[in-house]
Amino acid sequence: MIIGLYSCKKETNKSISTKKTITKPAPVFKFGYNLDNFKVIQDTIKSGESFGTILDRHHVFYPKINKIASSIKDIFDVRRVRAGKPYTILASKDTLQKAQVFIYKHNKISATIVDFKDSIISAKLHEKPIKKVLKTAKGLINSNLSVTMDSLNLSANLTYSIADIYAWTLDFYKLQKGDTFKFTYEEKFIDDTIFAGYGDVKTAVFKHKGKDLYAFKFVADTIKKIPEYYDEKGNMLRSQFLKSPIKFKYRISSRYNLKRRIAYYGNKIKPHRGTDFAANIGTPIIATANGTVSASARRGGNGNYVKIKHNSTYSTQYLHMKRRKVRKGDYVKQGDVIGWVGMTGSTGGPHVCYRFWKNGREVDPFKQKLPSAEPLKENIKPRYLKFIEPLKYQLDNELPSAEKPHAIEKN
Repeated sequence: MIIGLYSCKKETNKSISTKKTITKPAPVFKFGYNLDNFKVIQDTIKSGESFGTILDRHHVFYPKINKIASSIKDIFDVRRVRAGKPYTILASKDTLQKAQVFIYKHNKISATIVDFKDSIISAKLHEKPIKKVLKTAKGLINSNLSVTMDSLNLSANLTYSIADIYAWTLDFYKLQKGDTFKFTYEEKFIDDTIFAGYGDVKTAVFKHKGKDLYAFKFVADTIKKIPEYYDEKGNMLRSQFLKSPIKFKYRISSRYNLKRRIAYYGNKIKPHRGTDFAANIGTPIIATANGTVSASARRGGNGNYVKIKHNSTYSTQYLHMKRRKVRKGDYVKQGDVIGWVGMTGSTGGPHVCYRFWKNGREVDPFKQKLPSAEPLKENIKPRYLKFIEPLKYQLDNELPSAEKPHAIEKN
């Protein structure tokens, strides 16, 4: 008898196949480029490095470098790259890793992108989107403006902005204990959280000697769209010339004097045709009015100096600089930094000798009846007064008093 045995057990050891879904990471875009397509190189410009040396190190050679510099000179002057500034190079991903794009970062917000990966060379300014937050600062003067602003944890840059606005209206060295101020200003942020500096001061008021000194930022010319600061009556705060080429912490050590006698020269009469503003070495020197730089050089007793032609009538000159910031032909605006206080040339101490020309003759600027800026036109004034009405109301409420501490608040 043949007995057949059959198993009724089902197979349970069959392998179960499992598939894992792999998600490909999304491409990373920055400055308008897909970074996955490049070798990304980030660095900082070292002392002595130039645009050319950086590109040469990344396999772009001088005939091409010269072509790049020439093609973009109207947009970006490659000679003005500065040590300490960060940059990014987008290079090819092959073994050569040749640079194709150079990105120069001016600050946290702005960068210039130079693209030379194709036959068409281009340069453009790239700006990150920023968020502006309006804030209000108010304070009570116990010592001076700088000390009060420091107590509010506000940057010196904001102090300088306030000083610029009131340069002709208020003498900050004559502020009195008990004077108060209030102003609204912008803070800029990248990605909502990264502080990127200050924006505009929108409104301000100083209560000095019982008088309210207002400042409202307003665009009167809707074509040129250049903002100015006006008081509550529509008078422009800015005058055509600033009184001093230095903002803070200076003293007049020598005035314009055609009969000055100097012991160093045997007590002989040696005319002094400038006004000396003594300040620490490295203090910024500013243009006292808009104009074009007619000279920027180092020569003899003048040392490092800059001369600015403002119009067919007026010119100014700034002597003994440690270093010059501007070149001949540059256009500068009132308040722009043009150099720094030094001791170059014939000088016994750190100062800037400020000289003033009227119709080709050196004169004492403090004895001239200088032209002031134009007030608002009568047909624009109603629009201005309506514009400042709610802003003035905000400034007039809750001004700090002697009983109230310094404060800073968000709007």
